[in-house]
Amino acid sequence: MGVGMERSDGKQALESERKVGSSPAQITDPRLAFEARRAFMWVLVVGGAVLTVYMARSLLVVFGGMVFAAMIDGGARLLGRVLKIGRAWRIAIVLTLGVVFLIAMVIYAGTTIAQQAAELPRIVEEQLHAWAIWAQSRGVAVDANAMQSFASQLASGVGTVTRALSGLLGGIASMILIGFLGIYIALEPRLYERGIAWMLPEDRREDFYITGSLMARQLRHLLGGRLFGMVVEGIFTWAMLAGYALVNDGVPVPMAVLLGLITGTLAFIPNVGAVISGVLMVLVGFSGGTEMGFYTIFVYFFVQTIDGNILVPLIAKKTVDLAPALVLATQLILGVMFGVLGLALADPLVAMIKVALERRSAKYDAVRKAQTEVQAEAL
Repeated sequence: MGVGMERSDGKQALESERKVGSSPAQITDPRLAFEARRAFMWVLVVGGAVLTVYMARSLLVVFGGMVFAAMIDGGARLLGRVLKIGRAWRIAIVLTLGVVFLIAMVIYAGTTIAQQAAELPRIVEEQLHAWAIWAQSRGVAVDANAMQSFASQLASGVGTVTRALSGLLGGIASMILIGFLGIYIALEPRLYERGIAWMLPEDRREDFYITGSLMARQLRHLLGGRLFGMVVEGIFTWAMLAGYALVNDGVPVPMAVLLGLITGTLAFIPNVGAVISGVLMVLVGFSGGTEMGFYTIFVYFFVQTIDGNILVPLIAKKTVDLAPALVLATQLILGVMFGVLGLALADPLVAMIKVALERRSAKYDAVRKAQTEVQAEAL
């Protein structure tokens, strides 16, 4: 009896402590309360936009991790058609093959690529200076010293890029973070999907799952096609540059291996990557003479023709068809804001946004069609 009275007294004391009276921030006028809530929502929207801009690079790194996870997931699904083993084992096989490939590149081709990368800036500088002198001899007002200074800066940048390519694609912290994020997401994709869905209203979760599934599928197809195109362009470029030796007394185009690697790597960046690799290829080609220079121009256009008329249409059948001007504009904006990382992730980002917008449009079209049918039946 005494224990029951003690519990009752304790409960009453707790309730009395919780009763602190009416809130001084309470708004009794319904219209004023509505306007206050609306103002608060605007503050949240503006604050979220400012926070997004402030954290834009971090968010882009997170998106890069999602892109890398899609690559790993695509490879694991491809292995699943052949090997009937667990998903974790398939992911481990994909990551192991990737690491083995990079180590093999460093061991067997690292020395050759490093030597060629050291020579490439000098050749670029010499060729631009020679072209400036040639233009001056034909009456074109070109400052050879300014051109040489520009060439030195360009060569320095090219040297940086090629050194990064020759050393496990650079030891950048962002790439390391993207790698770890991609592995974690690929191992437990449903965990993060459920976590995001949990924060959404219940009536919108099903639509989120459908949209997320469509986005993941399109991203896998886009990246799979992009990787296939990288391999084809890199091999074709290397083979055709090295094959020039058959008609040039056994002398191939210099740096065929490095140029093939650069072309294949930059093929991941549409529009911009092809131009950069083409300029480097032509400059190196003209260092061996006029005939070799024109041959590198032919190789460039031949490889790009295959990419534009065969590879791109094949990829477009499996994924979203993106307008080139839209992708280029996004690349320019993200490239200025985030550098190479923005250039590389612009295309997947535009593709995902387009998939989400198309899904939203299709949902509204279905609702409008259902309403029209109901109205027609009523009449």
